[in-house]
Amino acid sequence: MGRRSLHTAEELRELIISASTELIQEAGLGGLSAREIARRINYSPGTLYNSFENLDDLVLTIEGRLLDSLLDALSRVPKGGDPRERVHKIADCYLEFASGNPKLWNLLFEHHIPLSRNVPDAYRKKFDALMGKVEDALRPLSKGLGADDIKRSARVLWAGVHGISTLSAADKLSIIAEGDASVLMDDLVRNYLHGFEAQTLRKVG
Repeated sequence: MGRRSLHTAEELRELIISASTELIQEAGLGGLSAREIARRINYSPGTLYNSFENLDDLVLTIEGRLLDSLLDALSRVPKGGDPRERVHKIADCYLEFASGNPKLWNLLFEHHIPLSRNVPDAYRKKFDALMGKVEDALRPLSKGLGADDIKRSARVLWAGVHGISTLSAADKLSIIAEGDASVLMDDLVRNYLHGFEAQTLRKVG
């Protein structure tokens, strides 16, 4: 039996998001369906589409909240001190977050938006904010590099950090490398920063 009288539209939306997040945590994206979501919240499957345009819309909402949580975690990395150490701490925080939410984390890159649909601006802004965290960490080491150089460098570093984090979350890191993910992350950041600072010296020299 439906329970329309017991929930406002916003409460129902939150019920759907909560049930969907639990399903993804249990079985990944493949376990998500309108019928199963409806069964868990005790509403008809059609109720889902009163709150969300489709499953893609729902998944993007969950992904957006995951990115918000990641940004919040990165915001708690202390500022000040040795800038190199801060970059290491940001990378470690990223790895810890991905490892603590493996199925939700993999959702970010398993879910493909149809070509006919543009990525929402709000979603893009969350990724821009994520990149901004890396740019801010690199800026004290940039020694006068231009904004475009810092922006590109941040994305290159992020790609490496993300690669290790995602392989670790998927439990596939051992296929390509030996060693603990945190050790590999430390190697990546240390070697990248060495090259980054050498690049800045060549540019300003």
